[in-house]
Amino acid sequence: MVTLLTYDHSLDGFFTAVFEVYEYKIVEPEIRKEGLPLPGFFYGLHRVITNSNKADRVYQKLKILLKEKGIRQIIYSLLTEEEHCERPILEVIKYAIANPNRYVLSNMTNQAVLKLERYTKQVSREKHRMEAFVRFKLTADNIYFAEIEPDFNVMPVIAKHFRDRYQDQKWLIFDQKRHYGMYYNLISIETVEMKFNHQTKKNEGIEMLASEEDLYQSLWRTYFDRTNIKARKNTRLHVQHVPKRYWKYLTEKQF
Repeated sequence: MVTLLTYDHSLDGFFTAVFEVYEYKIVEPEIRKEGLPLPGFFYGLHRVITNSNKADRVYQKLKILLKEKGIRQIIYSLLTEEEHCERPILEVIKYAIANPNRYVLSNMTNQAVLKLERYTKQVSREKHRMEAFVRFKLTADNIYFAEIEPDFNVMPVIAKHFRDRYQDQKWLIFDQKRHYGMYYNLISIETVEMKFNHQTKKNEGIEMLASEEDLYQSLWRTYFDRTNIKARKNTRLHVQHVPKRYWKYLTEKQF
């Protein structure tokens, strides 16, 4: 009998669901994010209320069984936002708990382990691309603002990179696809949520920018154009390293 456990999309919510799978001895659990369409067949619905104590107990257990690498793989797998990403994660957790004296992540013949490895690589690639391709614009409020639209929800794992790199500047990185962002106020990083009726267009919000910003962007585009040796142009290689879907966020591409 399949029991569907729904949770609030958070890491603590997922860990609480895992705890309750064992707490209530659920034989055939299916963990799923709230708000997604219900599957065609299930025999019981269990709504998980996030509990930090339960979540921490699961975290501490997994830290012993799966080490830091395993925790990272679970987090990155959830960040894919794939509809059924919880299935292989739960399978790996159950596998690890059933084999406490074995480091199960080294077993690449296990399909769930392989799935987590693939998820982690996908999110890691997107993380590195976002860290490389983000371009800030200075607003009139002296906040450096950037928009992104990543395939995966990488905002939680790129924030530290920008905090370490721009410690003396206020900045806001906004995920257009998910309608939320991370704001650094020189002390801490805060999550902010905003919703728009449509995507920001090229010339919209220009009044937000500092008076010098348009000049700086123009100089940067000119520099990029002048240093681009046309005889050595390799469009295929360039697109391979800088996919076109990122170009709209790069100042040097805005001609």
